[in-house]
Amino acid sequence: MTTSPIDSSRRHVLRLFAGAPMLPLASSLSAAGLLTACGGSDDDGPAFKSVSFSSTPAPDLSNPAAMATTNVASVMTVNFDDGSKVDYKLAYQPFFVTGNNVADGKGGTILAGGYVDINNQPIIDKTVPGSERQFFSDSPDGTSLLTVPNAKIDGIKGNPVFAVVQFEYTTWAQDAKTDMYGKLPSPIAVLTLDQDKSTGKLTLVKYHNVDTSKVHGLWITCGASLSPWGTHLSSEEYEPDAFADRSKNNMNDFSQNLYGNPDTANPYHYGHLPEVSVNLDGTGSIKKHFCLGRISHELIQVLGDNRTALMGDDATNSAYFIFVADKEKDLSSGTLYAAKVGGSTDFTSTASLAAPLTWVKLGKATSAEIEQLATTLKPGDILDVKSADPSDASYTKIVANGKTEWIKVKPGMEKAAAFLETHRYAALKGASMGFTKMEGTTVNLKDKVAYSALQNIQSSMVAGNAANVPGNGISVPKQLVAGGVMALNLKGGQKDTDGTAINSDWVPVDVKPLLVGKDLLGADGKTLQGDALGNTGDPATIANPDNLKYSETMRTLFIGEDSSQHVTNMLWAYNIDTKQLARIMTLPAGAESTGLHAIDEINGWTYIMSNFQHAGDWGAIHSKVKDQLDPLLKANFNGKFGADVGYLTAAPTQMRLNSD
Repeated sequence: MTTSPIDSSRRHVLRLFAGAPMLPLASSLSAAGLLTACGGSDDDGPAFKSVSFSSTPAPDLSNPAAMATTNVASVMTVNFDDGSKVDYKLAYQPFFVTGNNVADGKGGTILAGGYVDINNQPIIDKTVPGSERQFFSDSPDGTSLLTVPNAKIDGIKGNPVFAVVQFEYTTWAQDAKTDMYGKLPSPIAVLTLDQDKSTGKLTLVKYHNVDTSKVHGLWITCGASLSPWGTHLSSEEYEPDAFADRSKNNMNDFSQNLYGNPDTANPYHYGHLPEVSVNLDGTGSIKKHFCLGRISHELIQVLGDNRTALMGDDATNSAYFIFVADKEKDLSSGTLYAAKVGGSTDFTSTASLAAPLTWVKLGKATSAEIEQLATTLKPGDILDVKSADPSDASYTKIVANGKTEWIKVKPGMEKAAAFLETHRYAALKGASMGFTKMEGTTVNLKDKVAYSALQNIQSSMVAGNAANVPGNGISVPKQLVAGGVMALNLKGGQKDTDGTAINSDWVPVDVKPLLVGKDLLGADGKTLQGDALGNTGDPATIANPDNLKYSETMRTLFIGEDSSQHVTNMLWAYNIDTKQLARIMTLPAGAESTGLHAIDEINGWTYIMSNFQHAGDWGAIHSKVKDQLDPLLKANFNGKFGADVGYLTAAPTQMRLNSD
């Protein structure tokens, strides 16, 4: 390697990166080189070519401190077209730990991740007498980073930037005994951030709780995405079963905490898609779309036409769903489809052939009409559901939520069934309801490929399992608990199974494994067996993928884990062109990687957002680390009741020019 003087454009890059966030790459796609949007590069300078990442080592008990926090030891290398490179050392910067008080923008403070009821009053945890306090979440999840034209916020010295952050649930009450999953209405917040114009650093200046009372509150908000038109597309996961006993699906407790009455909350008001818009003053407005199907909304991805949306469906007996909106940038009306899988793809192997997808039309509706149906109809008005065979040919046998049922639609209730009992109706209509834990979705616009995470390939996906539906196109010979990431090709000119044209050029036409994890098995080749640390999934590769985000500029798919097989969950970067997989961050032991968002350009800077949730949520795989790490986690994260919301940063380590 030879060294030459640093040209002015590289000097500018180094100046901007000092103590900065992720790299400013988006404007470098042109031949003008880096940072043209910031006015800092020379047309004669070298052009950006690609990005690669080195791997952060998987932590072990030789460094317990690294296992008890966010751990980053990766280097990001920016490659230029003249053969030169610049290295950037990655790190992690939280905005806050939930449970801490942060600025409310009015001269006071507000509890980060704090829960409020339908009247926006604090919900109090009374499980420890004499130590009552407001509930706050240990499970931040979906995050969007965005700008609003003409926004003006007091206290901003640089550029105003906003992050919308949602909080999925709280694991335990402060007595550490009372399970709180699904019992509290999910809060969602707008963070006003001050972006330093010379470094890109983001500083929190205001935290605002969005008023969700007009949309009946929120239920278990999980993954999220940024719409192409600059809004935060939220989620309501594990839609509450309207036919279930309310005391067994947490609806009573949820309703009590939200409304002060266990009977008020209507299950048909939940399991939908909320959308948050950020206002000029850093507050947020919310609406809930009822016409995208009532499913286990994990994460939605709007595709390249601003109309077609691919939706994750995080459940047993889940499916691929797409929604084609009637108008661009407007999800308030459109047509809902569910996929039918053909062929015999082995979803556990990247060597498998792609399985063709066709699409079953479920219905067309507006959000307003479905909300009206949700408000006025009872479950028995829509479907007859039997748990035992009624020996009546008018009923159809289906599998939903892992259970066999016999159902029929009440006369005239097809639309209500399609949009309020979507899982059951899609099964009745012949869609392939056999996936398990379908998590994040994202899209590679240039190549017209979508990506979808399967946290696990088990249960309803495995031949012979009670939840598996024979003949539905989803049947693998044996489980792969570690799951995988699927790739779906997107095309136009498609027709639904009734022969009617689908009004979209972005319809998934097949699905094939792109990356799969690796179970660590015992001598019998079937039973999971932990390694020296306790991992039952190979730590050298992904296990139980969840959040997915794709960077067009970096040609990189970022993968966050929700793993019951890795002692520490990991965040990965996979280059679509080089096929290089790099571990770029590990999370505190027992925590899930959440809030992933890769955004290519905000005022010339590129960011990767990342949160985690429920640190120290111990399982069987943690038996060798729990005793040593538990006190460290309690010290780091508010007694294990808190979690980080933040982003990756980058700083230069060295310059390498004209590599041989």
